[in-house]
Amino acid sequence: MEKILNWGLLSTAKINQALIKPLRASKRTRLLAVASRSISSAESYAREWEIPRAHGSYEALLADPEIDVIYNSLPNHLHAEWTIKSLRAGKHVLCEKPFALTLNEVDSMITAARETGKVLAEAFMYRHHAQTLKVKEIVDSGMLGTIQLIKGAFTFTLTREGNYRWTKEMGGGSLWDVGCYPISYARMIVGAEPVEVFGWQVTGQGGSDESFIGQMRFKDGIHMQFDCGFKLPLRSRVEIIGTDAALNIPNPFKPGLENELHLNRNGETQTIKIAGAELYLGEVEDMCNAILNNQPPRISSTDSYGNIAAILALRQSAESGKPVSL
Repeated sequence: MEKILNWGLLSTAKINQALIKPLRASKRTRLLAVASRSISSAESYAREWEIPRAHGSYEALLADPEIDVIYNSLPNHLHAEWTIKSLRAGKHVLCEKPFALTLNEVDSMITAARETGKVLAEAFMYRHHAQTLKVKEIVDSGMLGTIQLIKGAFTFTLTREGNYRWTKEMGGGSLWDVGCYPISYARMIVGAEPVEVFGWQVTGQGGSDESFIGQMRFKDGIHMQFDCGFKLPLRSRVEIIGTDAALNIPNPFKPGLENELHLNRNGETQTIKIAGAELYLGEVEDMCNAILNNQPPRISSTDSYGNIAAILALRQSAESGKPVSL
């Protein structure tokens, strides 16, 4: 019988709710514990979500010998510190996006994973979904011709006052929070890193960008344009334009059980229907495959490094007003 992996939630963040259902749906995982900064908070959360164990500190969760995998859903500026601590404590780690806030942090995380022999992966859930795999298959097949342009957007209205996303020092800002998705998507489609980027931002309270507009230039004449923000209606889309056809993905970052792609060629639109699984189940099963079957995670640490490098270059461009080469 295959081993059941015991998972622990590092914090009581809202995003945890997306992972609780797939952790219970997978035959290879068990949600065993949750940690908070106080035992009362942990116990209350554990009761609400029927989690067997509550730990009153993050350290206590890492010291629990029965925990195999940590899901790090802490605010962005704590991702690196607690991922490294978790790895050093002998735990595998699924770390929420963005992986870290500096390339030095990413390097330290990769080093800790290598030295401990533990699995480390970034939680970009859309990358495991059937829709995403189909889009990549279509592009790689040459159906669109030579890729020329990728356009993307991910915006929503952030209403939570005091949320860390407003605070620059905590890794706040729309680029880190939702802009990371179209950047990741474009890099996946092209299969390479951008060679130059340019960005504009509107900063809000706390010094973080409340909206960001960016461009990335890849080799071979491929360009990408995107926008992200906290003060716009919910928008989520990607368009991939080639010399022969264009592919519209209406719901690229949170695909569901029933999905549609729209292939536009010579003024005619073909609808491609794709059945999908529960969105977050893919990243859970990917971790299980990596830990139990020694398969490399679908999102490699090198991939995560490239995404952080692109985000940092875009931020640098927005602050300097000049293009930045990578």
